[in-house]
Amino acid sequence: MKLKPVPAKTGLLWVRQGITTFARQPLALSGLFLLYMLALSLLSALPVIGNLLALALLPATTLGLMVATREADSGKFPMPALLASAFRAGREQLRAMLMLGVIYALGFMAVLGVSALFDGGQFAQIYLGTTEMTEEVVLGEAFQSAMWVGMLLYLPLALLFWHAPALVHWQGISPAKSLFFSLLACWQNKGALTLFMLAWMGVFMVTGLVLSLLGSLLGSPDLLASLLFAAALTLAAMFFSSFYFTFRDSFTTDDDQPVA
Repeated sequence: MKLKPVPAKTGLLWVRQGITTFARQPLALSGLFLLYMLALSLLSALPVIGNLLALALLPATTLGLMVATREADSGKFPMPALLASAFRAGREQLRAMLMLGVIYALGFMAVLGVSALFDGGQFAQIYLGTTEMTEEVVLGEAFQSAMWVGMLLYLPLALLFWHAPALVHWQGISPAKSLFFSLLACWQNKGALTLFMLAWMGVFMVTGLVLSLLGSLLGSPDLLASLLFAAALTLAAMFFSSFYFTFRDSFTTDDDQPVA
């Protein structure tokens, strides 16, 4: 396996590929994304350990969405069972994926723990759903500081895990190596990833603006809320579909073949 540098403009290609692949199988991919969200929500609702379980399974379930995108990209219909791909790849890879999940959960909780030093844990509690969000709390200076600290600390964690589940699944490498190569690949292709994220932010913002204008013209707040909710879910599914292409184009095998 080798790292593959790509030009910054590839970030826009990844966005387009995610959207066009989703368009080939919109019902299947949106349904899988809803199933993914439902599974994590149900786990999070469990008392005491629910949030930790959901965090620990996030790498494995995200990998399932990438496998589904790969199927759709190859012209096949992605079945719901693909969400469990990480659990059907063999004992060694399952153990490695679960280890990744534990590391991710501990890392995420550490980020929330540091943010709690700035606001007494309000941001962490709201994020975990143990405290109701209010305008007074969200606009507070302490909460704002904790939120920005949490976002800054989460960035390196996200880069460590960006490609790690896919590397464990398709390349069979250890959790430690997958984290290392994920971070290295993200740094090497930081221009493309930056443009990728900026482009998706633009897609979300433009869509929200267009729907808000449409809702204003129709004069129906309920309809606007429904449109925004449906659009958010659809765009989120497209966004997760594009993850596969960021991985596929960032690595090659030793004989310069695609890694997945």
